[in-house]
Amino acid sequence: MKTRKLGMISLMLMIVITAVGCSSSSSSNPDAIQIATGGTGGTYYPLGGGMAQIFEDELDLTATAQVTGASVENMQLVSKGEVQLAFTQNDIADYAVNGIETFDEKVEGISGIAALYPEIIQLVVAADSDIQSIQDLKGKKVSVGAPGSGNEANSIQILEAAGLSYDDIDEELKSYADSADSFKDGLIDAMFVTSGIPNSSVQDIAVSKEVRILSLDADVIASLKEKYPFFVDEIVPAGTYDGQDNDATTVAVLASLVASSELSEDFVYDLTKALFENLDVLTSKHAKGGEVKLEKALAGLTIPIHPGAQKYYDENNISK
Repeated sequence: MKTRKLGMISLMLMIVITAVGCSSSSSSNPDAIQIATGGTGGTYYPLGGGMAQIFEDELDLTATAQVTGASVENMQLVSKGEVQLAFTQNDIADYAVNGIETFDEKVEGISGIAALYPEIIQLVVAADSDIQSIQDLKGKKVSVGAPGSGNEANSIQILEAAGLSYDDIDEELKSYADSADSFKDGLIDAMFVTSGIPNSSVQDIAVSKEVRILSLDADVIASLKEKYPFFVDEIVPAGTYDGQDNDATTVAVLASLVASSELSEDFVYDLTKALFENLDVLTSKHAKGGEVKLEKALAGLTIPIHPGAQKYYDENNISK
């Protein structure tokens, strides 16, 4: 009897171990993945659809682009295991893993895959405005973005780098659309915009009132990047908006792709390889797909890179 019982116990243990092993394998190498994006009217969603198509065609799995509230929500979805991949701004990813700004505590289980394209900080003034530098914002009415948004966080950081704060300006916390309406009505003097270019709200202003993008001084940019290394140098080219006659020197955060740290190295290697070898599919879904470049994949990413993605970059001599 003892021998039979021991045999039964051993068999049960083997079943449990096999089940655990299968469960672990399915979570690290899933047959289906969810990609957290943003709203249907934004850029993340169509690009997520393009990535889903690439992964299905190249890796023989089911991939779905999921509509979400974008960057901040996406960090929580990855951490909870509700999605495997997610779009986010690189600054929001930095805040999440470090538990700062909009996050009260560190968000665990997130690894970087790639920086995708720039979301440029644009300080917008009227073309005929007397505001010529960020210091000239003192005493002016300035829209800094919606309350608690990434746009507002960027506005505060740039003001800080210039030695300014809300005490020096008359801040307005407005969405892009509301800011555009206020700008056209002469109710604000300037607005901060964190966006790809051209931004539709700024274009809307420029139809009736020519605008200019203010350049940031070199010392402001240097101070900003020293404290917040996720910022990268950018230019808003002349002619981006009606009234903008010269290039504007500024900075950008980056739309980025992150993954669950639970995914295996081999799986994420395959995802990264498939993505960068089929960028034409992304471009067919949205013009921003054409801005995704392998040589810039690690620019501005301050969070840990997933080992699978790092392996692909090492093979292609890509470094920060």
